[in-house]
Amino acid sequence: MAETLIELQNVEKVFLTDEVETHALSNIHLTVKKGEWLAIVGPSGSGKTTLLAILGLLDTATGGSFMIDGKPVRDLSPADRAHVRNKHIGFIFQSFNLIGDLTVFENVELPLTYRGMAPAERKKRVEEALNRVGMSHRSRHMPGQLSGGQQQRVAVARAVAGDPLILLADEPTGNLDSKNGQAVMKLLSELHQAGSTLIMVTHDPAYARLATRTVSLFDGRIVEETGSSAA
Repeated sequence: MAETLIELQNVEKVFLTDEVETHALSNIHLTVKKGEWLAIVGPSGSGKTTLLAILGLLDTATGGSFMIDGKPVRDLSPADRAHVRNKHIGFIFQSFNLIGDLTVFENVELPLTYRGMAPAERKKRVEEALNRVGMSHRSRHMPGQLSGGQQQRVAVARAVAGDPLILLADEPTGNLDSKNGQAVMKLLSELHQAGSTLIMVTHDPAYARLATRTVSLFDGRIVEETGSSAA
C-alpha cells in the first residue's frame, strides 16, 4: 500500500462577513496517497480554491483535522507552517506568479534561497528543474520576454526544484491557449509518472480525466468521487 500523505477529517471552512456565515467547505473527508494524481473539479464558487489553499497551508480550516505526512497541521506555529510550505509543497498557479525583475534562473532559485540551501546545491537543482521543463536555454531571460506557455513551464520548474512531497496546481492551464495548455499537462503527466504526488484544480473535464482520481465539489461539499487511491 502507498503511504498516506494527506488526510482531512470533517474539515470545514466558515467565512464571517457582516454577521453572515458562509460555509465555503463542509464535512470534507479526503485522503491522498503518495504518488497519486488527484483532480478537484466543480462549478465556480464550489470551494475548489479554498480547499487547495488549506491543503497548501495558505489558509487554515475552521474545524476538523488535517494531517500532512502523519503530522497534525493544527499544532504548527506560523513559522513551522511556512517551513513546511517551503520545504514540502510546490505551487503552480494559473497566473504564473513569476517576479518580473528576476531572471528565469533567479525565479526558480528563490524558494531554495529561503530554505537556506547552499549556492552549489541551488545551482544544481535549478539547472535540473529547467532542463526537465525544456527551459534551460531561457535561464537568463526575464519573464516579460517569455510567452505564457514558457512562463508556466518556468513556474513548474520553480515548483519542482525543491523536490516537494506534494505539487499543488490551481487551474494550471487557465491562462493558456489549448496548445500550450496541452504541453503543460503533458509536463505534469511526466512529473506524475516520475513519482510526484499531484493535486490539481481544473475546470477542464479532459484534463481531469488524466488524473488517477477525481473529486467533485458542490456548495463546499464532496458530492462525487471517481477513480481510486494509489494502491
